[in-house]
Amino acid sequence: MNAEATGLVMRSPDGTRYVFDPGALCLEFLTTGGPGDLAAFEVLHTPGDLAGWLARSRLGLAREDVRVTGSELAAAHRLRDALWGLARAAAHGQRREARHTAEVNRAASHPPPVPRMEEDGAVRGWQPPVAGRQALSAVARDAVELFTGPFASRVRECGAPDCRLVFVDVSRPGRRRWCAMERCGNRHKVRALRARRERDDARESDDRKEPGR
Repeated sequence: MNAEATGLVMRSPDGTRYVFDPGALCLEFLTTGGPGDLAAFEVLHTPGDLAGWLARSRLGLAREDVRVTGSELAAAHRLRDALWGLARAAAHGQRREARHTAEVNRAASHPPPVPRMEEDGAVRGWQPPVAGRQALSAVARDAVELFTGPFASRVRECGAPDCRLVFVDVSRPGRRRWCAMERCGNRHKVRALRARRERDDARESDDRKEPGR
């Protein structure tokens, strides 16, 4: 599982920018859209869109090194739909659907990107060109590692009722509840404070009432 904390700069419906770290490459992929009502968030409309996203992802690919075809874009959509199914099942303690597992295994069967090492021994990224199916294999293999590993029980949906983001809690205490504290965590605090003030105001109003009225 590629859990390197890079973080994605996200934008809420009201225009607020915040950083979301899903904790794994395969869950990072879910921010690009999905099936059903998640289609409203679709950003992978063309092969170029997928190549651009892969370059921005925690894979660290160079945009000019990525080659994506139309069939690979379709495969990306199928893989992403399967990942949504697996993530939701894990988050809610449900049984995985065989079709979702099969789709991830299909994508993982292709060779992943080939790492490149320089003479000084440092890893300098990936051997170009990187085909779309290679990048998707890396995403799928990350999913295999996550959903069969020790953090499978830590896959969660954000605690906000109007947020669909999914993440894996890799923190030591395992108490992460929100996609991002500056987004949904802060909104929860504001709502809780408002509710507490309303209760206090109501209590004070009751105390001021005269007995017997």
